[in-house]
Amino acid sequence: MPGEIREIKKRIKSIKSTRKITRAMEMVAAAKMRKAINNVLSTRPYAMMAWDILRRLSKFYHHHPHPLLEEREEIKRVGLILITSNRGLSGSFNSNVINLAADYIAFHKEKIEIEADLVLMGRKGAEAMVKLGHTVVAEFDKVDVTTRIHEVRPLARLIIDEYLKGTYDKISIIYTDFISTILQRPRVKQLLPISGEDPYLGHIKGEEEIKMEVYEEKDLNNNNNNNNKDIYGGYLFEPSAQEVLDDLLPRLIEIQIYQAVLESDASEHSARMVAMKNATDAAGEMIYDLTLSYNQARQSAITQEIAEIAAAKTALE
Repeated sequence: MPGEIREIKKRIKSIKSTRKITRAMEMVAAAKMRKAINNVLSTRPYAMMAWDILRRLSKFYHHHPHPLLEEREEIKRVGLILITSNRGLSGSFNSNVINLAADYIAFHKEKIEIEADLVLMGRKGAEAMVKLGHTVVAEFDKVDVTTRIHEVRPLARLIIDEYLKGTYDKISIIYTDFISTILQRPRVKQLLPISGEDPYLGHIKGEEEIKMEVYEEKDLNNNNNNNNKDIYGGYLFEPSAQEVLDDLLPRLIEIQIYQAVLESDASEHSARMVAMKNATDAAGEMIYDLTLSYNQARQSAITQEIAEIAAAKTALE
């Protein structure tokens, strides 16, 4: 009995130490989460508007061809960007997005018979994809809370350059979309070609169909007397569409990758905060149960000692 009491006391002390760690991690994750959520909410309207512009322009590709607006006739190889975290202890955050990426690759390999190469951001994704035997062509460092677009610019430049060179005929990104503090959803988004729709979206159960608005081109040519200006898709380009699109399109695609990283940051720290809060609460419940067991064992030991003393006294008399 004394050995059992010492063991319970030792376990209570150990769990209290663990609870201190999980509570500290919860507070750190909460601080990072607030910063990440502020970042993602402040840039989301801009990113959505940028994507809307890209979709509008892709509708009028025939007016002014551009390599980033062109939809390839045949898809031979896919470039897939996967965003995960560097650390664990965040519930199912990493496993959900990694499983989605694995399913995406398997779908293209089995159903469409094309290969997919991975461009990774986050050590957890890199570890998992290497173990699964998938082709990893590049890996980029990921900071805990992304704050500036230049932190994702090398990745964006690589993937755009490879698309323009013809290495890939389609570029998609898999990340975790931030819905709320307690809800994050892994998502697939096709970046290039802009006008195409990824057949994988129809393969996912419960995935909402992407509804595209059809924009009618506004005929503004009668109001344009300057030959140095181009008008199509309802937009006025100056000095020319070619110069504007060459500079604008890569930046707008870069914004989509940047927003995906921000969404992933907010999701990661939200998931970690919730996971650490649950761990702290679970530790508190375990301490309560063990304390109850400790008191019962101690009470039993005391009762037994009293009974033994009483029996010894009786025997002496």
